[in-house]
Amino acid sequence: MTAFMPRADCEVAVIGAGPFGLAAASALKAAGVDTLTFGGAMSFWRDNMPRGMRLRSPWHATYIGHTKGPLSLDSYAKVLGISSSEPLRLENFVDYGLWIQAQAVPDLDKRRVGRVEKANGGFRLALADGDAVKARRVVVATGLMNQQLIPVAFDGIPRELVSHASEHTGYEAFRGKRVAVIGRGQSACESAVLLKRSGAEVDLICHGDIHWLGYRALSGKQSWSLRDFLSERLASPSRVGPFPISWLVEIPGFVHRFPEPARAGLNRRSLGAGATGWLKPDFDGIKVRAGSRIVSAFAKGNAIELRFEKDTATFDHVLLGTGYRIDVAKLGLFAPDMLATIARRDGLPVLSAGFESSIPGLHFVGASAVGSFGPLMRFTAGTPFAARTVARFIQSDKSRNYAAA
Repeated sequence: MTAFMPRADCEVAVIGAGPFGLAAASALKAAGVDTLTFGGAMSFWRDNMPRGMRLRSPWHATYIGHTKGPLSLDSYAKVLGISSSEPLRLENFVDYGLWIQAQAVPDLDKRRVGRVEKANGGFRLALADGDAVKARRVVVATGLMNQQLIPVAFDGIPRELVSHASEHTGYEAFRGKRVAVIGRGQSACESAVLLKRSGAEVDLICHGDIHWLGYRALSGKQSWSLRDFLSERLASPSRVGPFPISWLVEIPGFVHRFPEPARAGLNRRSLGAGATGWLKPDFDGIKVRAGSRIVSAFAKGNAIELRFEKDTATFDHVLLGTGYRIDVAKLGLFAPDMLATIARRDGLPVLSAGFESSIPGLHFVGASAVGSFGPLMRFTAGTPFAARTVARFIQSDKSRNYAAA
């Protein structure tokens, strides 16, 4: 085996080796762009998702960059012998990402990038081990790292009493405990099911009723309205957002041209809380407190008390399935002076057609690009478009520079 030899510079540095990072690095390398990729392969999925989880995305919306050919999910499924008829298991998705990394990004540098600074002709990346790398361009693909949404009611509560769903890879420690799960999206609902399977007594607390995605088709109901028919039979490939605007979501380049208020409205309508219908049969035994608003939370010895508008309840632990709120400032990658020069809207960078920020050469893909390219960038389904677009933009810029020289 060849020993890993760190390099001091490159044309493009990709920060993050999750689905968007691996897809971007793979596309850049295929385009002949000198690229270094930093981070642990699929590390967020390995370290921040619970065992037993299945992906919400349908099969054809789970491709990491490659929709066809030897690096597609279909090719991987043939190698492993798994079926496309069932939601993909977490462990299979992680292995799929590692499989792509081994073939398309074999020189992955697993070291963490601690800081990105502007330098002459590009950027300087300070690594956690003290080394540094120079790059002409940087693609930030850090996903949901450090973006957990913690409601203010839980500020100051000891971490042994309240935690975010992303902090757990398993729930065995909660056997025999009474746990309140906050939220009504995929993360909250799936966590509630997995907690119940682990032997916990579970209450799901949410502002409104759970929106079950695709449950009518799953449950075999016979009465169909026109709306049901359109939603189920004419659903977009990624199934992100309600019909018919879900088909707009599938065209991020077109969404990028929307006026900002229209794009923000599309995001709000398409990224609402929802859970896959195949979880619903496992909700027997889970107490759902829909319409409950938490007024305050207090630690009471080894327990936590939640006060609602009309009553109170005490739990051994609160699990926050409250999702994420993206703000690039929380990445901790940029010094304050550099962060101040990144044009942002509600914490999200304002990006050009090439996913380039207001700092030339600094690109963002994945969840950070939702504000500029729409909801698809929040899901793996967005990796083919993002990777292809960034690679073409950077390759074209490289060609222009060579021609000018």
